[in-house]
Amino acid sequence: MFMSIGILFLSCTKSGGGSTAKTNTVSTIAGSVSAGAGDGVGGAASFTYPSAIVTAGASTMFIGDFGNNLVRSVTLSTNTVNTFAGTVTPGFLNGPAASAKFRGTANLVFDVSGNLFVADEENHMIREITTAGNVITVAGTGTAGYKDGAAASAQFNGPEGMVFDASGNLYVADGHNNVIRKINIASATVSTYAGTGAVGFTNGVIASATFNSPYGMATDASGNIYVTDVVNNAIRKITVSTGTVSTFAGTGAKGLANGPAASATFYYPLGCFFDSGGNMYVSDTYNNVIRRISSTGNVTTFAGTGVAGSADGPASTASFDFPIGITVSGNGIYVTDTHNNEIRKITIGQ
Repeated sequence: MFMSIGILFLSCTKSGGGSTAKTNTVSTIAGSVSAGAGDGVGGAASFTYPSAIVTAGASTMFIGDFGNNLVRSVTLSTNTVNTFAGTVTPGFLNGPAASAKFRGTANLVFDVSGNLFVADEENHMIREITTAGNVITVAGTGTAGYKDGAAASAQFNGPEGMVFDASGNLYVADGHNNVIRKINIASATVSTYAGTGAVGFTNGVIASATFNSPYGMATDASGNIYVTDVVNNAIRKITVSTGTVSTFAGTGAKGLANGPAASATFYYPLGCFFDSGGNMYVSDTYNNVIRRISSTGNVTTFAGTGVAGSADGPASTASFDFPIGITVSGNGIYVTDTHNNEIRKITIGQ
């Protein structure tokens, strides 16, 4: 995981015909700045470099607690944190979730049946926690490499973000290989979907496009795939119907410039997620802010000051420290504030 590579929330709008500003606010729902692996409620719980975040309906959230090699659950009604899978001790062991072992739980995604898939980054594997509570290996040998073919013998190098398509295929940002891989779950085969493996910033057909440390992934309502191309400081778009890669936002230069997506700048963006209105939220990690790319293609700073910190309050003055994971649920955006070891919530003003 890019442990040396933010996400926040800033926005004020006016209600139709009214003059009352709506203020988005940032709060800490779980964890404290001190690292640990303790279960509990709110600030009594502890994390160590939480990176991944995904919701299961409106009631429960799951966290990839990277530094603890765990998957944690958060009951949102009470902000109660429990250990869902893993043992803290790094390793590789399948079986019941409570005794299974991981080595760097970098990213999480659910399939349509409710099975939870884990990018086990430092084991270079994709693992699955079934609805029955068992951990199995989906793909990867445990050795870093770059090999397509049968899932059991395929190799990855630092797998990160994941998304499913409508047919149940799993796409993986294979970060250190600079490619997007496709896992056909039904046939248990792995192929390279986009990228050549070479470091670069080339658009065009998926077979010849290039990336530089792809990390986060999201899909839009049409099933197109978006990738945070970290070291290129850009968000890339894969138009599935044409098999082409384009730049969705960012110029390639490091910066914090807002405006039209084509001229906006980012600094090592990691997480991304769409809301139901087609707006994308991006954890602009090295800038320690959350950015918003509107459905019309305009980039704004949604939360955070740009200075590392752990302050709650109005989104415009709140601060984060290396936010990575991001998801949208109900009236809030949830963020894993990685270097603060906290889970933050940006509540959208009503």
